[in-house]
Amino acid sequence: MTTTPIKESWISKFDIANFWNKLVAVIAVINFILVLFNMSYIPLRDVYLKRIPTLVTLYDPVKAIEPHPETTYYLQTVDQLEQKIKQNGLDSQVTETLLDNLQQQSLTLLDENPFLISNKLGTLAKIKRLVRHEFKSLSAKSGFYQLWSKDYFQSVGTAEALDFFDSKLRPLLASNYFRPIDENGLYVDKFWLIDSVFILFFFLEIMRKAIWRSIQDHDVSFIDRLLRRWYDWLFLLPTWRWLRIIPVTVRIHQSKLVDFERVLAQLTHEPAAYLADRISNFLLVRLINQTQDSVVSGEAAKALLNSESYVKLGSVNKVDAISDRLLELTIERVLPEVKPELEALLRHSLQESFKDSNVYQGIATIPGIQSLPSGVIQQLADYLAESTLEILMNSYADLEGRELFNHLSTQFKQSLSRELQDPKTQSHLQSLLAELLEEMKINYIQKSREEDPEATLEEAEHLRELQEDQEKEKEI
Repeated sequence: MTTTPIKESWISKFDIANFWNKLVAVIAVINFILVLFNMSYIPLRDVYLKRIPTLVTLYDPVKAIEPHPETTYYLQTVDQLEQKIKQNGLDSQVTETLLDNLQQQSLTLLDENPFLISNKLGTLAKIKRLVRHEFKSLSAKSGFYQLWSKDYFQSVGTAEALDFFDSKLRPLLASNYFRPIDENGLYVDKFWLIDSVFILFFFLEIMRKAIWRSIQDHDVSFIDRLLRRWYDWLFLLPTWRWLRIIPVTVRIHQSKLVDFERVLAQLTHEPAAYLADRISNFLLVRLINQTQDSVVSGEAAKALLNSESYVKLGSVNKVDAISDRLLELTIERVLPEVKPELEALLRHSLQESFKDSNVYQGIATIPGIQSLPSGVIQQLADYLAESTLEILMNSYADLEGRELFNHLSTQFKQSLSRELQDPKTQSHLQSLLAELLEEMKINYIQKSREEDPEATLEEAEHLRELQEDQEKEKEI
């Protein structure tokens, strides 16, 4: 009766956590899309102005974009000219005044270049090219002078003259804008007002997750939690916002909103295979080289033979403990298993030694001894062999016998240590060990070249997939 509510409660908590992780990932994606839109707005503003003018009207205030006074006044003057021509015709004094005004404004526009502040030098160059091409003139100034002349309007017609300007030149002039500059010499940008909402949200989310996990696991401190998820702090940067692609990708992958596992595996497959192969070769060669240097310089021998300079972990002498354990395993486990072979060896050695002894040679001349059955020697050898093993095992099991063995072991190690400290012995052993390590290094590198690192990585991925399938089957 009590297990069902607990299970349902656990499932509900799990679903809420999973839903929240997905929601945070979606918010992170929305924020990053806004960041990309803000970064690309200025380069693509002309496209938005042509295709989605409402968007430009809404977002220009965020970038502190204002209509440029010169080009705006120029376009307003053209609009007035159109109205006056419709009302009064080309021969009126107002129309002639507006045409003269536009000629003067055109010269000012070409000289002062109002497109500089919006970094639209290409736009002005395009305007000049269109005017020169339309009027077959080498100078844009003379072309503008013809455009806003009474003779041109009369020759081609008012509608055609104004159509050229409205279709070709007006969109280019309308694309110009003015952006104020702050005290730091940077363009005013109010996107931080929008982004600050997301920054505050992610700051609270980072703190919440770090505090919650620190409460659940006391082994990792709050600061360590924050450091481990260093990439989340990229959400809080007011500049270099494009770096948020890192935490956004991690959030999407961890929330399983989109599974990047297969994509990442394929993108990093070949580089990871060869990088792993190079790293493994580097580590092994470095380890062997350090070992060789230690052996050749005598540091390894000093560390093992000079207990004072050797750093020990704990009070137990590891070399003594290992030798005692090996001796114990040899007497209690190994000798009983190889007892038949050892008895055969001792039997043969005792028989040959007995036959070669002076005692046997002396009594062999006594009449009748030659006919002594060989089975007696066989039985004697078997008895001595079995007795030797039993004495050896019983002595080690006995306390007094153990002390004798320990004494023998101590003397043996001391004697061996003295012999190993001999310069000639050390030089010989060091040379042999260095050559052995060099052979291992060469053979490993040679073998690693024969193996395909991609095949090794594919095998590792196959084993990982098998393990995941087994875990899924267990859950089912």
